[in-house]
Amino acid sequence: MSDANEVSIPADEDNTEVLDEGGKSILMGIIAQLGKSTDLHRVTLPTFVLEPRSMLERITDFMSHPELIINANHIEDPVERFVAVTQYYLSGWHIKPRGVKKPYNPILGEQFRAQWQFQDGTEAFYVAEQVSHHPPISAFFYASPENNISIVGDLLPKSKFLGNSAATLMQGEIKVSFTNRPGEDYIITMPNIYARGILFGTMLLELGDVASVKCPKLDLVCNLDFKVKGFFTGSYNGIAGKIKRESTGECLYEISGKWSDEIYIKKMSSMKKEILFDVKASRIHPKIVLPEEQQEPNESRRLWSKLTAALKVNNQDAATAEKCKVEDEQRMRTKDREDHGLEHVPRYFEPNGTGGFDFKLKNISPDPLEAKRQIVDYMYNTPPPA
Repeated sequence: MSDANEVSIPADEDNTEVLDEGGKSILMGIIAQLGKSTDLHRVTLPTFVLEPRSMLERITDFMSHPELIINANHIEDPVERFVAVTQYYLSGWHIKPRGVKKPYNPILGEQFRAQWQFQDGTEAFYVAEQVSHHPPISAFFYASPENNISIVGDLLPKSKFLGNSAATLMQGEIKVSFTNRPGEDYIITMPNIYARGILFGTMLLELGDVASVKCPKLDLVCNLDFKVKGFFTGSYNGIAGKIKRESTGECLYEISGKWSDEIYIKKMSSMKKEILFDVKASRIHPKIVLPEEQQEPNESRRLWSKLTAALKVNNQDAATAEKCKVEDEQRMRTKDREDHGLEHVPRYFEPNGTGGFDFKLKNISPDPLEAKRQIVDYMYNTPPPA
């Protein structure tokens, strides 16, 4: 089963977009109201900059090459296993819409559910929920019990206006765990996202700054530098990194290349350079999502279906109206809760006391078949909090 949103566009030119005068004037009208370093989260952006899917669904880009994380767990050498987890992390960035687009900001209580079926008969399951609106926090849980894979994370994107650029600063972290290897957790952080040229020049999208993959139990860390292009030198989508033993600083591998094309790895003991991930040779594994008519009203595709339909035929007036309708209804629900002194309670996630969120389902069975039953039952049959 394929998905219309699941496309790979590796070429650098597909990071760029030239707006017509109408689009540019709308953006400049919004920007005229802002000062440098202003938080953009409360600003309603025009619909022509929207990617036709929610942030909760966009997170699944990192589940597009599941064979990488599944194969990683079969590697017995701990260093090579860490390399494989890093490879998995780097495989999700090339999936993006053409031009400079951002996914829908999820409304509070919005959710997205999906699953994957693999050739060997095993499966994986995913549920994401918008657990906070101010600040915006998206929490998600992914599991493949038969493959001993568990991924839980929360992302807090904070948008800023920076003159001729807009930045999305990606706070939060992701924890990848192999359930058959107790305590072997991989803590992942994300790079920041920059939209350049929003006042003058050609608009383009870049990833920038430092992200990391760290496994304290293995004493290994990979610091990754997502490189932005300089005014006169460099190229788009560059990446550089080093895998080190954290306690000693010993460099084991170097990573280079482009996250949108070919990523290379070089083992320091042999100085041999190999391809770590090749976008052109990769295949996106399709996810399975319930038809919209079978989804709950607050599931992403059903919730935003009219906005998505309008964007796909470039009807910006209808898109704006549908976007405002969803957001106005959210504001009414928020006001009603406040009037009654009620707080929003997430359905699937709960605060963990350290600023993040954990999946509410505890004591998942070590038996894969029973674990699958528990997860599916919890995803689809747990009623929303009263």
